[in-house]
Amino acid sequence: MPNTPLNIGFGSLAAANGSCYMIGIGGCGMSGLGRLLHAQGVEVAGTDSIASPTTDALGDEGLCVAVGETPTGLPANCGSVVASAAVPPNHPLMLEADERGIPVFTYAEALGQMMRSMTGVALAGTHGKSTTTALLSAALIESGLDPTVIVGATCPHLRDSKGNATGFKLGANLIPQGPLKGQPGLLLAEACEFNRSFHNLAPRIACIGSVEADHLDIYGSIDAVVEAFREFAKLIPAASDKPGQGGKLIIGHDNAHRRDVTSGIDCEVETIGFNPAADWSIAFDPETSRVKLKYKGDDAAEYTCPMPGDHSALNSAMAFALAESLGADRESIVRAFKGFKGIGRRLELIGDRPMPEGGTVRVYDDYGHHPTEVEMTLRALRLHERPQEHGGRLVCVFQPHQHSRTRFLLDDFAAAFGQADVVIVPHIYFVRDSEAEKQKVSASDLVDRLRSRGTRAMHLYPFDAIVEQVEETCRAGDLLVVMGAGPVWTIARSFMERAPSPAEVTQKQAVGAE
Repeated sequence: MPNTPLNIGFGSLAAANGSCYMIGIGGCGMSGLGRLLHAQGVEVAGTDSIASPTTDALGDEGLCVAVGETPTGLPANCGSVVASAAVPPNHPLMLEADERGIPVFTYAEALGQMMRSMTGVALAGTHGKSTTTALLSAALIESGLDPTVIVGATCPHLRDSKGNATGFKLGANLIPQGPLKGQPGLLLAEACEFNRSFHNLAPRIACIGSVEADHLDIYGSIDAVVEAFREFAKLIPAASDKPGQGGKLIIGHDNAHRRDVTSGIDCEVETIGFNPAADWSIAFDPETSRVKLKYKGDDAAEYTCPMPGDHSALNSAMAFALAESLGADRESIVRAFKGFKGIGRRLELIGDRPMPEGGTVRVYDDYGHHPTEVEMTLRALRLHERPQEHGGRLVCVFQPHQHSRTRFLLDDFAAAFGQADVVIVPHIYFVRDSEAEKQKVSASDLVDRLRSRGTRAMHLYPFDAIVEQVEETCRAGDLLVVMGAGPVWTIARSFMERAPSPAEVTQKQAVGAE
């Protein structure tokens, strides 16, 4: 049955004949929000700097999308503007909206308005938001709860109109079954702490997996980060004696500053983690990737974690706890995890690259850009793939993301690569920082710190030179992981594309035999 328009209470966006114009519509979050608005009867148009499979699919679905150069102006009937976090205030369309008195919303503000008319589920924490959201969506879909989903990454189990993996799914207007049956449909989305944007959301149920120092150019200190998460937790409605009516927070028992974050909040709180004292306690065997989950001392589930690493075990357990809280049955959740195919750029196996001398190099791509993420990913890959057992090494290409993050966390980054045998560092990805900040730290500073700790490291640029260096460095049996939140992912793809043909491998081996 088709969805009917909701009374979304979104200012002039819902006004008669008023369209919503989205600047930066090609991103995972923005495109998902645009699709959701379009499905609810809002006329949606937008622009993005580059064409992509996402912008192509949006056009096929009836959204008017312009790519490339900035359009000459906003539509005559524009009722509101939604801008991604990357759009500066002096963008020509932002200035035009201001001149015309058109309301402008950030992505987070617009998402928060949608949550106010739905049953919002917000997934927060320094790490693991996308993976946990994707796992939760798979569990709820398998359980028949039909959620609307906006994930900041492509997911094989979510597909757009052209069959491409996407980060969006349109769900039911009303929850179809379970203890929340008949309530407004579920809306799952990540709650990003950058610039305190998650304070704009309106979750009924939320999780916080971890709280660590990050975005210190915004916050200045870990204390300010913790306070921001506490303000987020205060957005959750108070607990209720009526089943399915109150708010709930599931928070990491350790590494989430839970006592400070939950101080003074009125919602129901449950803890989760590897500590046996947690409400949801996790036992994880990295050798077999088996997870045993208990709830308040009783066995809840046992399953194979669909992704390597104890951090993945925590993400899956968090998704399990949230899914059950929303009415999913345990058997369906485990079944969903068994069929889960991962998500884009999160410990994503790209493939095995043939080498000229014979044998292969296994290639992974990962979004990790915080020291903790780097350390956890490298450790998980070494335990999972064990390259050292067949004479291989772990080679890492890491692109730092933001000069300010690199500068504030330089020592932490230097300590994070202990599992890597070789580290190649391109230029720091420059996107939001000032020119003054750019002068305060460089990729060479990180390389120097790595070398001082005994890690073989080098700084190279451009990307083509790095691909050539990877060709020279890697040998059969090695494990290559390309990491970072910028365009560094193209290095993994380029390395795969340069693979020799079977004939070239045979010829190389014949020459070597002579």
